[in-house]
Amino acid sequence: MSTRPLSVGFMPLVDAAPIIVAHELGFAEEEGLDLRLQRAPSWSLLRDRLVMGESDAAQMLSPVPVAMALGLGGVSVGLDALSVLSVNGNVIGVSTAVAQRLRDAGYVPDFQDADAAGRALSALSGPLRVGVPFPFSMHAELLDYWLSSYRDTTDGQVQIRTVPPPLMADAIAADEIDAFCVGEPWGSKTVENGDGELLLPGAAIWQFAPEKVLAARSDWVTANPDLTARLLRSVWKAALWLSRKDKQSTVAEILSWPEYLGVPVEMIERALSGRILFNPRGEIRKVPQMLEFHAGAATFPWRSQAAWIAYRLARRYGIDPQEAIAKAAPVFRSDIYREVLGPMGADQPGASEKIEGSLQVPTPVASDRGGLILGPDAFFDGAIFDPSEIF
Repeated sequence: MSTRPLSVGFMPLVDAAPIIVAHELGFAEEEGLDLRLQRAPSWSLLRDRLVMGESDAAQMLSPVPVAMALGLGGVSVGLDALSVLSVNGNVIGVSTAVAQRLRDAGYVPDFQDADAAGRALSALSGPLRVGVPFPFSMHAELLDYWLSSYRDTTDGQVQIRTVPPPLMADAIAADEIDAFCVGEPWGSKTVENGDGELLLPGAAIWQFAPEKVLAARSDWVTANPDLTARLLRSVWKAALWLSRKDKQSTVAEILSWPEYLGVPVEMIERALSGRILFNPRGEIRKVPQMLEFHAGAATFPWRSQAAWIAYRLARRYGIDPQEAIAKAAPVFRSDIYREVLGPMGADQPGASEKIEGSLQVPTPVASDRGGLILGPDAFFDGAIFDPSEIF
């Protein structure tokens, strides 16, 4: 059977798994696609390749299509988020020097309590240099949301610096940054190297944060509805396969290959299982919902999630929140997702937006097939976000 070549960009991260698995295990081939995977060294290059047409689609930070819809970042080309590729998967860590300062002040990192960690970190004197992979990223949004609860993040005491994920461990080792928020396995690599400790999983700040999306240019999606559908189906099948716990060793082996992540299998397996080594002394914590690819409608592009991102960006960049949400929410293409995956049997929620942060426990919700259970999505401070209240 002949296949249609399709170039798809990715970053060397564990949460690139749906794209890589779609290629390596034949889900794309089943849909008549020959995925030409393009590894990128930085998010800026990955975005630029997509914008310039060098990639047809790409793994993308969830805030990037939203920021572009708001005219931020100097790039005016529209992107569509066709599905969510991964929920959660980030870790927040500090250098060994900062970890020692925290201990001297009476706080011992335990990789669990976001409020205690936030208070302790914000009580340290002097500026805090924090590495994130890209200015428009869930990493940056989670950090700002979390740290702004304890200190003014606009007074220069929190200095955000852009560091590509594979270079985060090097930046900590070279004393270029004091702390970081990054996707796995690059936070764990800092611990493995003995240069830092982990404070929190990103899920401790928001339990169900849309981390990466499958993105394509809006004009490409409009011009290629059949290819869009085939790609979306391929990646959804891969996400369903990834939801099987008995496949973790297989996917860890694939991701460890040099052309993908090029790190030890054990580091990847820990991220997939949620058993995180959070300090060089060998202490491990089990993290619920450390990284989700399918469970709890993880792949569904909730427009309320896009609205939350838009609201946060609007507050920081001086944009009218109502206008920002109106522009940004439609870039999470729940309409295309429903049209393409409904016939596949995907159990989809009855609505395309929800009140974010309202679920404390697994909760059954109205869905196409009546069996959908959404996982906890609470924010660390107990807040909720209702997009309808912004208008």
